[in-house]
Amino acid sequence: MLDITQLFCSVDDFWKSFKLHWHKKQIGSKPSRGPACSLSMSEIMTIMILFHQSNYRTFKYFYFFLLENYRKAFPTLPSYSRFVYLQKTAFIPLFAYLQYRKGKVTGISFIDSTVLKVCHIKRSYSNKVFKKLASKGKSTTGWFFGFKLHLIVNEKGEILSFQVTQGNVADISPVKSLVEGLWGKLIGDRGYISSSLFKELFEKNIQLITKIRNNMKNKLMDIQDKLLLRKRAIIETINDQLKNISQIEHSRHRSPANFLINLLSGLIAYCHQKKKPSLKMPQRSLVAC
Repeated sequence: MLDITQLFCSVDDFWKSFKLHWHKKQIGSKPSRGPACSLSMSEIMTIMILFHQSNYRTFKYFYFFLLENYRKAFPTLPSYSRFVYLQKTAFIPLFAYLQYRKGKVTGISFIDSTVLKVCHIKRSYSNKVFKKLASKGKSTTGWFFGFKLHLIVNEKGEILSFQVTQGNVADISPVKSLVEGLWGKLIGDRGYISSSLFKELFEKNIQLITKIRNNMKNKLMDIQDKLLLRKRAIIETINDQLKNISQIEHSRHRSPANFLINLLSGLIAYCHQKKKPSLKMPQRSLVAC
């Protein structure tokens, strides 16, 4: 599990600077009714992030663990039902903090998408939580009902860009918005093969590198690009860790807001992970196209 003190200090330092700009942009409103919040926003964010590196499979049991063992760290913890209500207020701060924790562009990036199932495909018609939001899609493992998480990472395993789409959206569709601010080599699988996309990205100083399909003519490729294609499994390893360690995918969501907060918290928890999947590459290989 992540160190609570270090995590809280990082979150609290960000929140103190972010809330000044955020409150200036908010529209004035009347004071809210009901009891005042006993936790600060930094504490709420810390608890949400901490869960995704705790090895607990359900947030309820993790929260009961905090109530019993971490009263000194969080002396004003409310009840579980009250915290579930409060966590919705942390959506925008969590999103902003994730943007703050993203990695730096190095010139070598990997792109891929992974499935986020919200229920079994046979129960899709009876799912009311994600009605008109999630959709059916097909991946290499078969049909599913849910969303897709599109990721771009660098060779250090740091997240550079991400986007969530419906399950029936093609992998190639969100690429143009994902590559904003990127340069250099972008390595993907065969799902990103497109001559028009290659030309458009090349004009933005981005070289799209993919394997060829079986029915395509073989082309000459730089030896460095071939080596990078062999290392594309790094982003698949990251997707696996996001699902099995950070637990960004499960079928117990009770609202779309809960789904998004769970996803953001899981991505942030991964950003705080000390040992990320990475490639050891010589400095001379980090050259833009």
